[in-house]
Amino acid sequence: MIGFCRDCFWTGDQAVRRCPTCGSPRIVTHPQVGELAIAHMDCDAFYASVEKRDRPELRDLPVIVGGGTRGVVTTCCYIARIKGVRSAMPMFKAMAACPEAVVIKPDFAKYKAESKRILGLAAGLTPLIQTLSLDEAWMDLSGTERLHGAPPAITLAKLQARIEAETGLTVSIGLAPNKFLAKIASELDKPRGFSVIGREAQAFLAPKLVRILPGVGPAMVASLEKAGYRTVGDLARTDRKVLAERWGAQGLRLSELALGHDTRAVNPNEARKAISAETTFNDDLSRISDLEDKLAPLCERVARQARAGAVAGRVVTLKLRATDFRIVTRRRTLPIATQTAKTLFQVGRELLAREATGKPWRLIGIGIADLIDADSAGGDFFADLERKALANERSIDAIRARFGTDAMTTGRNLKAKASQEEP
Repeated sequence: MIGFCRDCFWTGDQAVRRCPTCGSPRIVTHPQVGELAIAHMDCDAFYASVEKRDRPELRDLPVIVGGGTRGVVTTCCYIARIKGVRSAMPMFKAMAACPEAVVIKPDFAKYKAESKRILGLAAGLTPLIQTLSLDEAWMDLSGTERLHGAPPAITLAKLQARIEAETGLTVSIGLAPNKFLAKIASELDKPRGFSVIGREAQAFLAPKLVRILPGVGPAMVASLEKAGYRTVGDLARTDRKVLAERWGAQGLRLSELALGHDTRAVNPNEARKAISAETTFNDDLSRISDLEDKLAPLCERVARQARAGAVAGRVVTLKLRATDFRIVTRRRTLPIATQTAKTLFQVGRELLAREATGKPWRLIGIGIADLIDADSAGGDFFADLERKALANERSIDAIRARFGTDAMTTGRNLKAKASQEEP
C-alpha cells in the first residue's frame, strides 16, 4: 500500500490525485504508509471546538477560550488564529488583535468529558495509548493488522472519521516511525489532517529552526544560535561528541532528534511529570500577605490533584509573572515527596518571601514535579508531620466529596474570597 482515501478507505499501490472509487481528493500517499505504526493524535483547537459544537451560532465567529482582561488565552479557534491570536497570549493583546472575538470562560469539566469519549474510542484499537494532555495522545498500533483487518494507517483514518461522526469534533493525526516525528507530523496539516513522515525525516527536519525540537525553549534556542546552530540540519551535521561536550546529555539528545531518531516507547503507564496551578490577578499585587492569599488555594488545588492521582512530588516550583510579563521560577527539592497543601504552602511562601520585596506581580503559580507513585511507597515514606497533614487533608477530601467543595475551607481562603467579593 502506497496510498489510501480518507473518505471511502480505498487503498492502492500507486500515487493518485483523486480516489478512483469515490472521487475524493483526500488522499494520503507515502512510500511507507502501510508500514508505520506510531501515531500522534491531536484534537483541533479542542476547547474552542467543543464550544462551537455546543453553540452552532458561533461557527463562523472567532472564539477565544480564556477570561479577564488580565488573563491569558487558553485556546482559540482557527478564525481567531488567522487574526494573530495564539494560546498563552495575554488577553489584552488577543482582544487588540481580534476585537470582534467571542470570549468564553473555560469549562474544564465539559472538556474532560469529551476527552474521555475520544480517548475511549482510541482505546478500542490498542492498549498502547500515552496521553499528553486532554487533547492529545500517542498511540502504538504495532501488530494490530490482523485484529483490525487493515494496516494501522487505515485503522487510524477510520478512527478519525468515527470521532468526527460521534462527537462532532475533529482530530489531526501524524504517523511516523517514532513519537517525536509523529508529533511533528500531526501539526503539518491541521485541522482534520493526516500526515506521514518516514525515511525522509532527516531531510525534512534539516531546514527547520532548532526550536522545533522538544525541550528547546527560548533560553536553549539562544544558546544554540550563539554557538552557530540555527537549524536542525546544523545539529545533524555536527559530531555528537561536540554537542555532548557543550551540553552534556541534552546535547546527545539533540543530536539524536536532529537525525530523526527517538527510541522512546509509547508507554501508557508513564507518569505525569508535573502538576501545577496558577492565577492571574485583577490588579497587580506586591504585598506578601496578598500574594500568600492567592498562593494558598492554588496549593490546595495542586495537592488535591496529586492525591487524586496517587502521586507525590519531590520538587516544589513557584512561578511569578512580573508586570512586564517576565517570568520568574524558583524550585526546591524536598527531602520527602509531598502531596499535601500544607507542605506546598510552607515551601511556596518561603520561596515567595525572597521575591516579594515590594515589586508588583500579575500572576502566581505553584506546582510539584519529579512525581512518583505515592501508593507504592513504604510505611515510612512520609515523615510524621507530613503523614499527619496527609491524613487531615484526606479527611477533608472525604467531607468535600460527600457534602460539596464548599463544605470545608480555611480561614485564609475565606479571607481571599471575601476580598474578591468586595465592591
